[in-house]
Amino acid sequence: MEQQLTKRELEALRIIRNHILQIGRSPSVRQVMSAMGYRSPRSASILIDRLIDKSFVKRRSDGGLQLLAGGETDATHAQTVNVPLVGTVTCGEPIMAEENIEAMIPVSTRLARPPHRYFLLRVKGDSMNECDIHDQDLVLIRQQSTAEDGDMVVALIDTEATVKEFHQSRNMIVLKPRSTNPVHRPIVLTDDFQMQGVVVATLPQDAFN
Repeated sequence: MEQQLTKRELEALRIIRNHILQIGRSPSVRQVMSAMGYRSPRSASILIDRLIDKSFVKRRSDGGLQLLAGGETDATHAQTVNVPLVGTVTCGEPIMAEENIEAMIPVSTRLARPPHRYFLLRVKGDSMNECDIHDQDLVLIRQQSTAEDGDMVVALIDTEATVKEFHQSRNMIVLKPRSTNPVHRPIVLTDDFQMQGVVVATLPQDAFN
């Protein structure tokens, strides 16, 4: 049976969850302490340890916290699937590597339709703002290695994952920005680049405020 959270534990979980979703990293013990109005970091540390013991969060290898599916996020009985929210992707590292996963977020199966695999990615910059994809929004990605012309895709280029509009011509791939900012230019690639998947939905940042 799922272990219940006290009022203070639930408050701490919400603080951690909102910080990860809005800032892109877990809060420090002192940030949790400040948000909860404590005077000592020990009180916040004890609450975090309880959330770990109850399997609502876990400690990452870098010392940060990762949200696990459970608690208030599973409060409804709607059909959902737990989708990993991916953070920083480093060179040579698979996008779904354990150290990249910040949280597990329940998403309706109407969006994340089985049997496909999905992940959430936080957008950086304004290169797709004409498509209503803005800085810090989350995009829901269906994992696949192929796309059709006009699809919005996630490609892993050098050290970063980028969201662009996909176009293919003979041996050439063109990833086009859709932005009001003229600084963004199309990226021209051969067909050996790493495509991670296709964008199926956008979750605006203010949905988590």
